Amino acid sequence: MGHIGHVIDGETLPPPGLQEQCTGARLQKSRYSRQEIEEESKTTMMIQLQSQVSSSFWPISPIPIEAPKGRMSALNVRSGGRRRGIRCEAVAAGTGTGMGPYTGRDPNVKKAEWLRQKAPQGHKYEEVKESLSRLNLKTVCEEAQCPNIGECWNGGGDGISTATIMLLGDTCTRGCRFCAVKTSRTPPPPDPMEPLHTATAVASWGVDYIVLTSVDRDDLADGGSGHFARTVQTLKTLKPDIMVECLTSDFRGDLTAVHTLLYSGLDVFAHNIETVKRLQRIVRDPRAGYEQSLSVLRHAKQSKKGMITKTSIMLGLGETDDELKEAMADLRAIDVDILTLGQYLQPTPLHLAVKEYVAPEKFVLWKEYGESIGFRYVASGPLVRSSYRAGELFVKTMIREMANSSIGVPQ
Repeated sequence: MGHIGHVIDGETLPPPGLQEQCTGARLQKSRYSRQEIEEESKTTMMIQLQSQVSSSFWPISPIPIEAPKGRMSALNVRSGGRRRGIRCEAVAAGTGTGMGPYTGRDPNVKKAEWLRQKAPQGHKYEEVKESLSRLNLKTVCEEAQCPNIGECWNGGGDGISTATIMLLGDTCTRGCRFCAVKTSRTPPPPDPMEPLHTATAVASWGVDYIVLTSVDRDDLADGGSGHFARTVQTLKTLKPDIMVECLTSDFRGDLTAVHTLLYSGLDVFAHNIETVKRLQRIVRDPRAGYEQSLSVLRHAKQSKKGMITKTSIMLGLGETDDELKEAMADLRAIDVDILTLGQYLQPTPLHLAVKEYVAPEKFVLWKEYGESIGFRYVASGPLVRSSYRAGELFVKTMIREMANSSIGVPQ
């Protein structure tokens, strides 16, 4: 199967949706009018190619891929009011050649031994998996290839189970360069029965804490916030004592959508800034942004008294210590309560390359630093994810604070 990438003036951007004719591993270029190219260039999403070589679909990486000589064509199009040169290139998947400046495997960075995990298994794991399949529900645990799926679904050593349901389908309208979730400009419409199916399944699992997240749905007027809120409300009706964390998109900065979710009955509002300020454009889809994410988190804290806010940052993408400290300071300035720090792991060679495997000892130091500047809790470790053992982290934090100051979980 072939994968399309592109470079615009040396800048990392998703390619325009140029249709390519695929014959084996070679892609034969077709000619298009300037108008057609400009129309396709307006979107930042990726196209997908269905190959006869493989029976599955793979998302086209939003990363520049350097093709071998003789496989490129230059096009001049007008975008954003100025002329740009676009180099459109194709590389056969699995060749290990022709990767761009941010992709591929860095031969100088060897995967750390401490990142190896056992294959998921266990009675509760199988029970959750069967229930998800029967009700056609998706989890970010599976879609994003989370290494902690077995531990979270089984509940770990203390039996506190967590699960992370992905709402609004399994297809995202954005193409972040670290994420394994598939993308499309026009994903299928949301399943109107999903809120009820999700709530029914979760209520039957016996889990103590649930994380609801979603793909980005820029194609929906409210970004999917209404669907999200209905799921929370239905779940709280069926199981009032369950703790619900909502890990949301930025809703393109629409604070009305954020407000809708805040008053749905959730216990924790989470939105990830993902990386430090300098790396935002490289790591995230261009429609996301550092200031936009801070605005969402700020609004969540200011709009509902007692709301617990949470965010996550991936390490190993090339950030410096000073940049991470700056990001942590910015988060404390808007009173974010909980921070998770984890190691970025490359899903495929066509995603961003790992720049560094951060040692476990350094994660401990970052945890200590974060709590010293005022975070109520910092979960920091190579395999920590934004929803990793969320129930355990939340419950331990709240028990400690309740003992010290008699402050309960906000309703």
